[in-house]
Amino acid sequence: MGAIGMPEIILIFLVVLLLFGSKRLPELARGMGKAIREFKKATNELRNELDLSDVEREIKNDIKKLEN
Repeated sequence: MGAIGMPEIILIFLVVLLLFGSKRLPELARGMGKAIREFKKATNELRNELDLSDVEREIKNDIKKLEN
């Protein structure tokens, strides 16, 4: 339950096609592609800034200090 199958994808595509028309579909797809790329880029930049391995190491050190 919760998985999107082929019939649902086709139905969504048909609704989008009816709402926006065939001429605007490529434009919408390009816009969505750009948005996804920007989101991934921002996510990767945030991960690089945080560098979770350093944060984990600091937390473990703090816990060890509190235990002693």
